[in-house]
Amino acid sequence: MVLFNYETEFELTNESKYEEWIDAVITSEGKEAGEINYIFCDDEYLLEINKQYLDHDTLTDIISFDYTMGDLISGDIFISVDRVKDNAQEYDVSFHVELLRVMCHGVLHYCGYKDKTAEDEKLMREKEQEKMNMFHVEL
Repeated sequence: MVLFNYETEFELTNESKYEEWIDAVITSEGKEAGEINYIFCDDEYLLEINKQYLDHDTLTDIISFDYTMGDLISGDIFISVDRVKDNAQEYDVSFHVELLRVMCHGVLHYCGYKDKTAEDEKLMREKEQEKMNMFHVEL
């Protein structure tokens, strides 16, 4: 089950399509969806989480808390809509494209993908693109 929560003015349109897509991403990795909670927030909200739980005093686009057990993928994914907007401009992509990248990034971590080394990061980017290509919604 994929749930969407909002701690900012932003809201997804057509939540069911995003839920179907995340389920498909998980299934495509041979895993099963447990409970995935997306929490959309602003920079300030996510900075406080970063300080409180990770002892980092920096802005970030995503923080994920992984509750996966075996092949049952579960977790809380906090996304700063502010960072997604800024990153979209920086990388010269649409907000929607960057949002999809960040949304699947957290789930890919739960599926076992890492991004600490250059090799791991390259594979993560390839997987992100593969999963983003699975999203088909009229905007």
